[in-house]
Amino acid sequence: MKKIIAMLLVGTIGLTTLTGCTSKATKEAATTESAVDETSKEVQTPAEEKTQEAEAVTIKVAAIETAYGAEMWTKVCDAFTAKTGIKVELTTDKSLEDVIGAQMKAGDYPDVVHLATGRPAALTETLIKENGLEDITDVLSMTVPGEEKKVSDKIAGGFTESSLTNPYNDGKTYMAPMFYSPCGLFFNSALFEEKGWSVPATWDEMWELGEKAKAENIALFAYPTAGYFDAFFYALLYEAGGTEFFTKATNYEEGIWDSPEAVQVFDIIEKLSAYTEKSVPSNANNDNYLKNQQLILDNKALFMPNGTWVIGEMKDAPRADGFSWGFTALPAIADGKDAYSYTWFEQMWVPAAAENKDAAKQFVAYMYSDEAAGIFAEAGAVQPITGFAEQLDGDNKLFYSIYDNGAKAALGSFAATDPVEGVNFADTVFGTVNSLVSGDKTKQEWIDSIKKDSDLLRAALK
Repeated sequence: MKKIIAMLLVGTIGLTTLTGCTSKATKEAATTESAVDETSKEVQTPAEEKTQEAEAVTIKVAAIETAYGAEMWTKVCDAFTAKTGIKVELTTDKSLEDVIGAQMKAGDYPDVVHLATGRPAALTETLIKENGLEDITDVLSMTVPGEEKKVSDKIAGGFTESSLTNPYNDGKTYMAPMFYSPCGLFFNSALFEEKGWSVPATWDEMWELGEKAKAENIALFAYPTAGYFDAFFYALLYEAGGTEFFTKATNYEEGIWDSPEAVQVFDIIEKLSAYTEKSVPSNANNDNYLKNQQLILDNKALFMPNGTWVIGEMKDAPRADGFSWGFTALPAIADGKDAYSYTWFEQMWVPAAAENKDAAKQFVAYMYSDEAAGIFAEAGAVQPITGFAEQLDGDNKLFYSIYDNGAKAALGSFAATDPVEGVNFADTVFGTVNSLVSGDKTKQEWIDSIKKDSDLLRAALK
């Protein structure tokens, strides 16, 4: 559900849920009179002094309400206050941009914001373009409140090294990685067992399976909406040329789309479109995307790209007898090459105009505590904390352990640029897949439009 909210839906609920999360620690005043005997004197410790200072601070935290709900934020705020003495004024809303956007224009900024990039209102992207985010690199060296480990020791590798957290490519971190979801190909593992089919390890094996499925009137592929090709496309870029090629492509390097690696990517997606269930484009919209997801549950298509939230979305949907979710990374380009699974994750940030930046950074550091991670996990939100997947069970253990089973993590996205009138690169790159499947556009027309818009965006790079 998070992905649908993040990439496709415009929320319409307009009321703000405002909750004060407060907790006060009780203190004893220290006696300073010299006449008091040393054994009876109450001396104030540094920890108590810090707590007294914290009590005077109230930070404003604004968090988008998604399928995980708002209650987990209330619990985390309570726990943070109990741990640090810093009080929290919490705002959660499904249309958070509508609530805090107007306040920010009036100069009233939250101290901490949990709002990912990629949403239709693009509030986070606007702050990025206006240099409105605080540098939070120092949070990585902070000790997690209530623990002995540093934040950098807790966050899983690679999550603070992509454009999703370091948008200016200046070696500094401006956004903290939050709830993550591995994206890959979902399928009915029971059907594969019944047919005696193996999950393809390479794209050549994928095409072979496509022919077997076609013989039984089953499509090889389906997708909810074309927007889901973002994670798919990014992972494929990594498979074709690794990190260096991915970086060049996502920064619009001149000539990159004519490279052999790019040709491989375009060829695979063109061929996959021919194996896609033909009814998909007509239902690939906000109203009917569940019908495309249902194709997997009805054994009418084998694979679909998605994230772990799909399990919750389809929990009440009818399904084939014995249906069991399976999950895999994209097939590798060839034998011996790496397979990749893109990781989608949300972000938390501190506005540059925030009033209580030091306390805000403590809150961000607390997000990686075992205590906070446990609260989030109860609601189904998983933090990118090293080894945390070992504590999960059921389907979640299967999904979040994908990187323990040989797949590599693909991270990052197209670089932010100054606005270019008439250019929506997500539509150009991902949205056009509908037209490839329907036959309304050719692969070359698709490539030409990508090259044209890429040239414009390269000139607008920050």
